[in-house]
Amino acid sequence: MARKFFVGGNFKMNGTIESIKSIVKNLNDAQLDPNVEVVIAPPALYLLLVREHLKNGIQVAAQNVFDKPNGAYTGEISVAQLKDSGINWSILGHSERRTILKESDEVVASKTKVATEGGVSVIWCCGESLEEREAGETIPVIEKQLAAVAAKIDNWKNVVIAYEPIWAIGTGKVASVEQAQEVHAAIRKWLKANVSEAVAAETRILYGGSVNAKNCKQLAKEEDIDGFLVGGASLKPEFVEIINSNL
Repeated sequence: MARKFFVGGNFKMNGTIESIKSIVKNLNDAQLDPNVEVVIAPPALYLLLVREHLKNGIQVAAQNVFDKPNGAYTGEISVAQLKDSGINWSILGHSERRTILKESDEVVASKTKVATEGGVSVIWCCGESLEEREAGETIPVIEKQLAAVAAKIDNWKNVVIAYEPIWAIGTGKVASVEQAQEVHAAIRKWLKANVSEAVAAETRILYGGSVNAKNCKQLAKEEDIDGFLVGGASLKPEFVEIINSNL
């Protein structure tokens, strides 16, 4: 079964009502490849604004979700609240949350378990630092991250994996096509050996790390690259070109 190409747009802590309405209008007016699943993740404050104005066929993700159902957790958003608001996706484990906000592999795994069991699909992120890559530890680091989430979840149908080398996020540096494909293939190999052959075959693995209109077409041709998680370029008109990179 062919894996449906997937493009996510992570706005991070960027945007205003005016600019986000402009991004949404651009997507609504664009001719998008119907064979691509598109999900955009604005800041939490604008989730309902985007959901209200975005055309059918494009989904909306939160940039985070908490692993408790409700209670005294100031500043957090629950799975049930996302579902109540028509938000059916979340990004979890992004390197900025792992490194700046010190979320451990176990915390990310716990959030992934609660989200997927509650009906919110997850773009689950993994990746290595420049120091880890230079030390030849890329695959072991990612396998450790995978093992933590595999210990918590049984159902992978609502999980999309995003490989994001930390050294390439927002830096303008991009892993070479060969580097990206190598890691994607290693992730799929790990899933086959440690989860199941079916999960390895069906799970979509995205590349993230300074993806733009210039490099997306070449990356999209690789066997194990099933789409992109786009950062800064998702705020620009070129996001449409990235969505249509398989045409």
